[in-house]
Amino acid sequence: MSTYLSLLKTRGIARVMAAQLLARFPNGMLSLAYLLHIERISHSYGAAGLVLAATSLGQAIAGPLTSRWMGVWGMRRVLILTMTVCATAVGTIALAPALPIPVYMAIGFIGGLSTPPVQPAVRTIYPKMVTSHQLTPLFSLDASAQEVIWVVGPVITTFVAIQISTMLAILVALAFLIGGGVWFISSPEVGRVRIPRSRRNLGVVLGKPAVLLATVNGFLLVAACAAIEAGVVATFGDSGPQSGIVLGIFAVGSLIGGLSLGHVPIGPWALARRMFGIFVGMALAAASLNFWWLAITLLIAGIGIAPALAVMFAIVSSSVRFSETAEAYGWVGTGQLIGAAIGSALAGFLIDRFAAPGAFWIAAAFAGIGFLIPTIFRRAHPDLRGRDASPIPDTEPVPVQPS
Repeated sequence: MSTYLSLLKTRGIARVMAAQLLARFPNGMLSLAYLLHIERISHSYGAAGLVLAATSLGQAIAGPLTSRWMGVWGMRRVLILTMTVCATAVGTIALAPALPIPVYMAIGFIGGLSTPPVQPAVRTIYPKMVTSHQLTPLFSLDASAQEVIWVVGPVITTFVAIQISTMLAILVALAFLIGGGVWFISSPEVGRVRIPRSRRNLGVVLGKPAVLLATVNGFLLVAACAAIEAGVVATFGDSGPQSGIVLGIFAVGSLIGGLSLGHVPIGPWALARRMFGIFVGMALAAASLNFWWLAITLLIAGIGIAPALAVMFAIVSSSVRFSETAEAYGWVGTGQLIGAAIGSALAGFLIDRFAAPGAFWIAAAFAGIGFLIPTIFRRAHPDLRGRDASPIPDTEPVPVQPS
């Protein structure tokens, strides 16, 4: 804990971390909020899944593209533009009267397309704020805190949507988007760190095995979590606070895992081991919908989530040049955002067909594939034992005058 306390005392770290978490909170809220809101309007989880699919398509296009824009126009300009458009789309879905599903899909696509690239921005800023030996613990701390987004965010969404209204649940996410976005954009570090213009074509960075591995596994991990969240909500419905309690325990497991495993050296089997623990917990959860059984098994699954994310961040950072970090994290973030939407959407279709157990089945399937991928392709996983996770410095040709 002393390492983390030391990091938080480093100038600007606590402020930037808190601001970016608030700005990214909607990433863990809107998929579930849309699912509940559109289902309540259309009385079909399948229709809600179509809206989430359209949103995920927009996010898939936006992630690496807007990240590269930050190297051309600067972080603040891109963040302000995307936040404004995204907030307008989210507010329209919440406040507009009942619309045809294709219209909701179009608005969701625009909102996804304009998702602010906060994660690539902050991942690019971090290496400039700490020393190289502090970077891996910082990624672990950030990944632990990030679980507030993916697990506690849905707890808030579930409580507000079920106890008050689905419209208010979306508006709460909108408040985080605007409030956190303004706070993060106004941070001095956002204006101080300049991302060099990437000299390579869009998508070339995915040729880095570590970047592709982190992108694919980020998708699978967050899709599994999103399906679990939908399954928990479908299990307990609006009969009481059980959904929020179970998801809160899921979050506690992730926080415990992130803080306790942050100092463990990252070897080539690190991601596979963490994903195996997640798979075991989720597979066990599918065996019974009893409240206490779900609480225990999801606590087990949660312990691996933040450590797995920390490994993904570290292997990406150590494998790319600084000018490529924003785009690389853009792809990783796109994988996670699509995972949140697709996981919720597929869980919704399976809930319609098989009731709540269907969501747990698909979650276990995602987690199982997430274990197999880094196991089969372990050579793509850098061995960071004894190394720091800093990006590779960019080098420029030095002109030499002829003698």
